[in-house]
Amino acid sequence: MFTGLWMMDFSLYDLMQHSLILSLIVLLLVVVVLHVSANTIDQTRHEKEKHFLAADGKEESFPNLMDPPSLELSVVVPSYNEELRLPVMMDEAMEYLEKRQKENPSFTYEVIVVDDGSKDKTTEVAMKYTKKYGAQKVRVLTLVKNRGKGGAVRMGTLSCRGRLILMADADGATKFADIENVEEGLESIDEKPDNMAISCGSRAHLEKVSVAQRSLFRTFLMYGFHFLVWFFCVRGIKDTQCGFKLFTREAALKTFSSLHVERWAFDVELLFIAQCFEIPVVEVAVNWTEIEGSKLVPFWSWLQMGRDLVLIRLRYLTGAWRLESERKTQ
Repeated sequence: MFTGLWMMDFSLYDLMQHSLILSLIVLLLVVVVLHVSANTIDQTRHEKEKHFLAADGKEESFPNLMDPPSLELSVVVPSYNEELRLPVMMDEAMEYLEKRQKENPSFTYEVIVVDDGSKDKTTEVAMKYTKKYGAQKVRVLTLVKNRGKGGAVRMGTLSCRGRLILMADADGATKFADIENVEEGLESIDEKPDNMAISCGSRAHLEKVSVAQRSLFRTFLMYGFHFLVWFFCVRGIKDTQCGFKLFTREAALKTFSSLHVERWAFDVELLFIAQCFEIPVVEVAVNWTEIEGSKLVPFWSWLQMGRDLVLIRLRYLTGAWRLESERKTQ
């Protein structure tokens, strides 16, 4: 009897030992896979991406984000196949910016339209604004290949001259005049370590209306995504995906220097990085309208973003990705 109990205890101990070894092997394999698959973003620019065309057709070099600012505001507009929607957004933005400059001559700005490897005439459409307003106010950065929205925003941000940097979607879903709301949000932050702060436009106040208009399946996907964002990456921000965010130049340099995700989930990683560096982030309500022509495919895009959220957390946790200091990107 005692022999039987001893053998049972031994078998149980042996099973636990083998299970622990197997778990460690699986964990090691997961870490290896995360490291091997954690491709570092290619920060180098193609030669064609180092220059923009002036109104007279001459090539001029883009500046670097590490340079001191020479303007008050830079607006980065990521654009992929946006020849139809871009003019509406640009007309509204330029009307606002020109009016503001006329009322306050000390206000200086630039708009950088980033053509993310479009297959249509996005660059040609954007260049019309360069010819109308001049290259000091509107510049077009045409990427040689498609990088994704995050990659386009990063490349545009690294080419900015502004003290403040606004990312704004090409569809014009957010009223451009709401920049005043995010500016007020930025100013409301009393303590800005090393002058770093971020003000995020938010559609959270419109959630009840959007839920009423969405299908049950899309509502489920939305809440599932929000839970994954909260659980794995960012807490305290209700709407991480609104494409209307204002950065101080210092905050942009700090966060974009560590950015790895170039597709739809890049906003989440940016805010995750900001919270890791303890950069103050404020969320501000903005007006928002659904615009036809979205590049998001509801199910597959949400599935891809959900996968990216899990990988963001795991890769930083295992050391596959690290927070980086500012670096040269030209």
